[in-house]
Amino acid sequence: MRTMNRSIAVLIICALAAAAPGLAQAQIPPGASPLSPPPLPAPPPPKIEVPVVPQMDAAPQRPSAQVGRKSFHDRVVDCLDDGAAAGLGPNQRATYSRACANR
Repeated sequence: MRTMNRSIAVLIICALAAAAPGLAQAQIPPGASPLSPPPLPAPPPPKIEVPVVPQMDAAPQRPSAQVGRKSFHDRVVDCLDDGAAAGLGPNQRATYSRACANR
């Protein structure tokens, strides 16, 4: 009977020694609820943008306007001139200028 009591005591001590690390991790800090979620992480810091410093000795930049397309008449005249410069005959120039002006 004495050896049985001793073996039970050894088993209880071993069980407590094995459970001690798990019990240490399950401790709840004072003032906290066991059901409360962990706190949210801090938000990221705001993005800081450095403003553009104007140059006192530089001329101001003007917005560039897009060049408008030439009128149909101007394009036909340019195409006729190109066709004549290429040595095309009158009928070939007419065909070339129609295709060229509609591009």
